[in-house]
Amino acid sequence: MAWAQTVGGRVHRFDDLKTLLARATPARSGDRLAGIAAGTAEERIAAQMALAELPLATFLSEVVVPYEDDEVTRLITDSHDAAAFAPVAHLTVGDFRDWLLSDDASPAVLAALAPGLTPEMAAAVSKLMRLQDLIRVAQKCRVTTAFRNTLGLPGRMAVRLQPNHPTDDLRGIAASLLDGLMYGCGDAVIGINPAGDSLVAIGELLRLLDGLIQRHAIPTQGCVLTHVTNTLRLVDAGVPVDLVFQSIAGSELANKGFGIDLALLRQAQQAALSLRRGTVGENVMYFETGQGSALSANAHHGVDQQTMEARAYGVARAFSPLLTNTVVGFIGPEYLFDGKQIIRAGLEDHFCGKLLGLPLGCDICHTNHAEADSDDMDTLLTLLGTAGVTFIMGVPGADDIMLGYQSTSFHDAAVLRDMLGLRRAPEFEAWLARVGIADDAGRLLPAPARHALLADLSGA
Repeated sequence: MAWAQTVGGRVHRFDDLKTLLARATPARSGDRLAGIAAGTAEERIAAQMALAELPLATFLSEVVVPYEDDEVTRLITDSHDAAAFAPVAHLTVGDFRDWLLSDDASPAVLAALAPGLTPEMAAAVSKLMRLQDLIRVAQKCRVTTAFRNTLGLPGRMAVRLQPNHPTDDLRGIAASLLDGLMYGCGDAVIGINPAGDSLVAIGELLRLLDGLIQRHAIPTQGCVLTHVTNTLRLVDAGVPVDLVFQSIAGSELANKGFGIDLALLRQAQQAALSLRRGTVGENVMYFETGQGSALSANAHHGVDQQTMEARAYGVARAFSPLLTNTVVGFIGPEYLFDGKQIIRAGLEDHFCGKLLGLPLGCDICHTNHAEADSDDMDTLLTLLGTAGVTFIMGVPGADDIMLGYQSTSFHDAAVLRDMLGLRRAPEFEAWLARVGIADDAGRLLPAPARHALLADLSGA
């Protein structure tokens, strides 16, 4: 099917659905790099006008990546819940936007709707929204998950404690761990990006995390963010594994570039579930995504990068993850050029993920060669906190010395929580009070001269 829209006396034509979506997308460098972006602001407006009149049901009969060629498309199509979709089946994309912003779209109604929405529907409506719209709707979406604590409850925001080290030095990691815990970070996960792929070194890191969590009865989960095949080997070797991590994308071809497919993810999920290490829930998967990943692998099938990102959430949703986050500015300025594009992308990703029923967090970040700085990150941090983001990153000094990029610090999390009245995961917050790091209201206390954690971690 093709579409045409007249603006200013000029007729703009869009030959297929993926072209319409690409031309309607707010400007970003990745789509321009791919040669699929609108050539002018007028063409973009024309595409958005045509998209607003498109029936939502169109996305059930037309796909942007062929069904027969792509297992992600088959997953999205075959798992669609028609009964959940029925309340909005009569709407156009523009009508859907208006409905989402209305009082009729309550948290309970949105939760029931999520299984009936395809990623492409979420991406399409986001293209018609201003930032305020993205924030308001995401704020109403409630997604709760659990493993050793409960994440996503209203009025709460978790933090991933990210104690990376360029040589995986255990003492260096332990120092960052202590710093983060004293700032009340780590309720989402204590997650380490390993510097290498050595299974021996990764096993040592997992044992460090497990020992700390078990000795001090910390209601959180540990994770070393290695490839899923490494995690499966470690499970087989009896190494303590809480969560299975994997980077994912929105097409079968892009996921093959990551060395995965859906069957491998199912195998890993079942392996983690068989360990029964959760205490309050069984969400065992942790996924990371990012706009531009499919394009960087030349696996985007001519689809705009924001729609491909939403399709990655379709993959994640099938595995009921504890955590999913977009690493929004990590891939670089070739895909999101500056602070304005990174801010927009972060809010789009959060909106789409939450609307689809995912516990969406964000690594609010930029690389040092992007046209962005800490002011842009402060802006996105504050907006996402207002929008109800599930979790953010806690990096010592906001500067990841292993991955070489700028993220958010332990201090940033403390400030945002204080400004917006956000609490930690309830089980983790109660633990902080028990060990004297915070009071019963969640306010951080002065660090004692000697704390049991200091004595423990100093021997790492």
